[in-house]
Amino acid sequence: MKDLIKKFMDYLRSRNSSPETLRAYREDLTQFIRFLKKEKITTPQKVDTLAMRGFIVALRQDYKLKNVSLARKIAACRSFFKWLNKMEIISTNPTDVLRTPKLEKKLPDFLTESEFEKLIATPDATKLGGLRDRAIMEALYSSGARISELVNLKLKDIDFNNGVMHVYGKGRQERLALLGKPALKAIEIYLEARNREPARGSRQSKKQKTDGSAYLFLNLRGGRLTDRSIRRGIIAYARYAGLPARKISPHTLRHSFATHLLNHGADLRSVQELLGHKNISTTQIYTHVTTTRLKEVYNKSHPRAKRKKSG
Repeated sequence: MKDLIKKFMDYLRSRNSSPETLRAYREDLTQFIRFLKKEKITTPQKVDTLAMRGFIVALRQDYKLKNVSLARKIAACRSFFKWLNKMEIISTNPTDVLRTPKLEKKLPDFLTESEFEKLIATPDATKLGGLRDRAIMEALYSSGARISELVNLKLKDIDFNNGVMHVYGKGRQERLALLGKPALKAIEIYLEARNREPARGSRQSKKQKTDGSAYLFLNLRGGRLTDRSIRRGIIAYARYAGLPARKISPHTLRHSFATHLLNHGADLRSVQELLGHKNISTTQIYTHVTTTRLKEVYNKSHPRAKRKKSG
């Protein structure tokens, strides 16, 4: 089973699956194998519907998983057995009868415009790391890019003249993301400072660091930044800025980007294109956010929005 999973992961890589998908599927399928081992099931041919349902029950009872986590694990197993069936390793797919748990529509967390201004003012503009972090947050908020798209950006991917960057989203699909003047300016200031200041402990020459193949955002040693380090930095800045104690991440800036566009009159189709969503139904969740905001404004402002108390 382990060898089959390894081959399946190779197959997913050949289909340009994202690193996040690969990591999640590997973890989910490893957990599935551990369950099968306890049930003394050692080959995929012996996995039946009963075994699959037993796995779901174990996840609910032993791990107290929520529906969103269960849905992801079912999706991983479903894809794995679909591949096994395609490779003619099994003749029937035991996941065909499984139902995906109903997912609650959770409204995305986002920053208000004033909260973003507090966040973006937090990095120390006298240090290279601060200039880089400000440029990162400006770019995330200005473009709506995913963090995985941003860490893979290279200098050659940015058109400074037109304020456009070429990003590669899920499935390595390329799309154009827009950068406003504040983001472009922040990136230019960061690059100027980076060219002046040599990387710590790095043997890279200035030419190597700034040529067309270099990544846009580097750590202080001259290597490519990871999404994890950016995530930690943004959380730290949010705390320092005294923002509300809710979950804040790089994705919060993507949510803020979409919400603020809609608040200022952008149409849903345009926001869909800018976010790189395949289906507009994925983008529609932001209309719930803006509708909620409009209701709050209405209830506070309209003289007949609230019923008068009787008596």
